Amino acid sequence: MKWRELEDDWCPVARTLSLVGDRWTLLILRDCLLGRARFDEFAQSTGATRHILAARLKRLVSAGLLERNLYQDRPKRYEYVLTDRGRELAPALETFRDWGRTHLPVRRSVQAGPKE
Repeated sequence: MKWRELEDDWCPVARTLSLVGDRWTLLILRDCLLGRARFDEFAQSTGATRHILAARLKRLVSAGLLERNLYQDRPKRYEYVLTDRGRELAPALETFRDWGRTHLPVRRSVQAGPKE
């Protein structure tokens, strides 16, 4: 089954996942909640290719989760800002963050001290 096929599913979780259920989309939303708004910021932060990033941003705008605002005319450049609808996803992303902090802590490599 393809993600798009879930758009009309009876289950609201499935319908929501059809829109925001891939890693790139969730990372873009995370970045917006952290105050990032520009394409290059998203690209650097997420590691997504320009093609993937452009497609996800377009979809989030068309779904009403982000709005696109022109900030430069030549060449045309846009900022992407969460709408009220997009901000309503904040508690879900905070839950992911909190769960990850608890159950998937960062494993920092231990630096070996000087040899004696």
